[in-house]
Amino acid sequence: MTASHTSRPIRLLAISGSARQGSLNRQLVSLAARKAQAAGAQVTHVDLRELAMPIYDDDWAAANGKPAGAIKLRDLFASHDGLLIACPEYNALPTPLLVNSFDWLSTVPAQGDLPAGSGATAGKPVGLLAASPGALGGIRALPIVRTYLSTNFAMVVVPEQMALPLADQQLDASSSEVVLKKPELDHLLDKVVASVMRQAAWRLAAA
Repeated sequence: MTASHTSRPIRLLAISGSARQGSLNRQLVSLAARKAQAAGAQVTHVDLRELAMPIYDDDWAAANGKPAGAIKLRDLFASHDGLLIACPEYNALPTPLLVNSFDWLSTVPAQGDLPAGSGATAGKPVGLLAASPGALGGIRALPIVRTYLSTNFAMVVVPEQMALPLADQQLDASSSEVVLKKPELDHLLDKVVASVMRQAAWRLAAA
């Protein structure tokens, strides 16, 4: 993986659909972010829980306006070139935290030079990851996330993806930095990150 020959580094967001302490998905996306940084990207980690968005409610929005967290998420997407995302599945679906955050993002209007929420995501590449202690690794939710981001947010979801089964056994957190125990899994994660960076580089070069 190498950085592009553009005037600035590629900027990526790293998001976990799980915010709990010790989240396997947070560990996996953090590892992906380190790989992107090693390849020359600048990575911003986004904690969706810290954005403190309420459950989507149009009456709430009419009374209070858009949540500050949704506007911040739009601003982050507007200033970055792509996304690395790891999301577990809850009953074969993406997490409510992830869907609620992006639902709010989709309602943010354009403001000055900043695009609307869905405009800030349009055309930007995203790499999908999932981790689970179960045998399926979150694979059932990934097609839904793929459709959700590509259809509603016009993101370019790269074909490479990674669902990590038995993640509590595959991720080694015994040292200061989490690593994957098996080289073949590490290589697969490399491919996802490289694909996102390649798409982001092409987009920057064409800008």
